[in-house]
Parts: sequence; structure tokens; C-alpha cells
Amino acid sequence: MKPIRNESGDLLTFEILSDGKSILNASSNELEDSMARGFSIRKRNFGEDLLCYSPTGYPYKISEHQHTNPHNFTSLSVTGTSCSLNCEHCDGKLLKGMEATLTPEKLLERAKDIKARGGEGVLISGGSDSRGHVPLERFGDAIAAVKDLGLKVVVHTGLVDEATAQMLGAAKVDAAMLDIIGDASVAKNVYHIEQGPEKMAHTLDILVENNVPITPHVLVGMNYGKLGGELEALDMISKRNPQAIVIIALNPLRNTPMADVEPPSPETIGRVLTVARLGFEKTPLLLGCARPIGDHKVHTDNYAIRGGANGIAYVSQEGVDFAQKRGLSPVFMDICCSLAFLKLT
Repeated sequence: MKPIRNESGDLLTFEILSDGKSILNASSNELEDSMARGFSIRKRNFGEDLLCYSPTGYPYKISEHQHTNPHNFTSLSVTGTSCSLNCEHCDGKLLKGMEATLTPEKLLERAKDIKARGGEGVLISGGSDSRGHVPLERFGDAIAAVKDLGLKVVVHTGLVDEATAQMLGAAKVDAAMLDIIGDASVAKNVYHIEQGPEKMAHTLDILVENNVPITPHVLVGMNYGKLGGELEALDMISKRNPQAIVIIALNPLRNTPMADVEPPSPETIGRVLTVARLGFEKTPLLLGCARPIGDHKVHTDNYAIRGGANGIAYVSQEGVDFAQKRGLSPVFMDICCSLAFLKLT
């Protein structure tokens, strides 16, 4: 389907599945045109700030910015390094970068320490059980108490049931994030979740129904480095009024089943991000922290800026320099990029 425009050439509607497929298959020149539209839309609707996020779970330093408080925004795991799903791309390895807070008492104790040290917030995450749920239920009172401390709270939920959604809503968490997969076979073969898209859509629905702000993540290249369900994931999200959308990409980790997989190219990530920008003109759009490093990261940052991203997590120095050349003003924040909507809406 060809995009519909007004007399000034402004994009009026964008069909994620059909028009998005055209962008994925577009020539380099056509892609440049689409990215230029995305960049224009982003400047018109959000201004010239490029939000640069660097939560303090990992060291970060470029000439423009470095962490001053290592406790500012800490990642906590309610299961330690334990995870029953053992997804093909992670196999529990990502949990090793989080602090273990295995009991509600430990979670609240650590949050109080973060607050006392001048921190702004926490990411509460953990491994999943065999259903794809992070076991958050018994942490409800502790999460609410963390909010009462005045800290921002982002929760990586996995799939949720009604009781968990109600708990998160009652606790008034600032954002709930989860990966959205639009292809059932990818959900089964990589995440080991049957009927994944349907369950993820249900999770989004009950979170929204319980007034939990949602910041869904779309992981490019989860299909063993190739595209598989990214457009369907964006289409699913488009029906649920997200507060922000985060694009991330497969970063093959050592000692996982995907260790030797070739990640998606920066251009491929840029194409998916451009689809998201054109499909969600007024929704904050972020390039998240989970993506390959090195030169790959530099080029991906470049595509994200040209395609109209509002912000980038752990942006490269080259990304900052390029943004400034494009007339953007980097704004640095040592918090999770999922909270971009608090600044932009």
C-alpha cells in the first residue's frame, strides 16, 4: 500500500505491515527518503533534543558524559541468575549483570540504599518461570514501598497474569517492559514459549487495563540473526497505546546457542526503526541498550538518528558527534530509556 499524503506531501497514514514491508525491501535511495521523513516527523513532533540514556548497571564513559553516581539507576533481579526458559539468545547470561535481590526484604533494603546514595530509580527484573512469567507476585508490597521512597521503578515483567498486572498497577510502577515477538515459531524456538504472540498481546492488554504504562521492546534479528515477526510485533503494539517503543537487536553472547550467529546489520536495524517511526509518529522511539558493540554500534546509532529515534541508550561518541551535525542537542540522563515518555509527553 502506498502511503497517503496531503497536498504538502506530509505522511497521513502508514500501514505497518504493508508499508513497513516496502521499507524493509526498499533500495538504498528509497530507504534514505524514508529515513528523511522519519527524521522530519521526529523534529516536528518532539523538537531537537536527542535523549542519551546510560543506566548505571554498566560502566559508561565518552568525552561528552560519564557516570557520576554508580547507584543512580541499578538493575535488580528477583531470581538472581536463575531462569527456567533458557532462551536461545541469552541462556540466563544477561541476569549476571544484575544484582540479586531474592526476597522482598532484600529488594526494599537495596532500594533504600540506592535512595540514600542519591539514586533516581531501579529496574526490577529476573529470570522467567516455565510459563514465561517473572515471579513478581510476592514482591508487590516491596515494589510499592520502593515507589513510596520516591524512586522511579521500571519492571521487566515477562508475561503476566491478571493478579500480577493488578499488583503492578496498584504499586504505580512507572513502566513495564517486555519483549514482543510477532512470529509464533520464533517465540517457540527461541523463547521456548508456545502461542507467544497471543500471550504477549494478552499481557499488553491486561497491563493497559490496570493502568500500567507499557514500553514494549522489539528485538530485531531474534530469528537467528534474520528478520522474523518484527513488523507483526509493531502492528500488535500499535493497537495498545504504548507510552514508548524500544528497538533492540540481537547481540550474540558467548556460551549461548546463538553465540556464532551473525547479528542483523545496522542497516536492517535502521529499517525496522524507520518503520516504527513512521508508524508511531507521536510515540517516543528509542534505540535500546541491547545491541552489538564496536563499529556495529556506531553505524546503528547513525541509522537510528537518521531514522528519527528520540533517544539512544549508551550512545557512542560518534553518535553524539553525528547528532550534533544534524542539528540535534544531546541530553544525557543516567536512567532507563523506557522512561523517555516522562520527558517527551
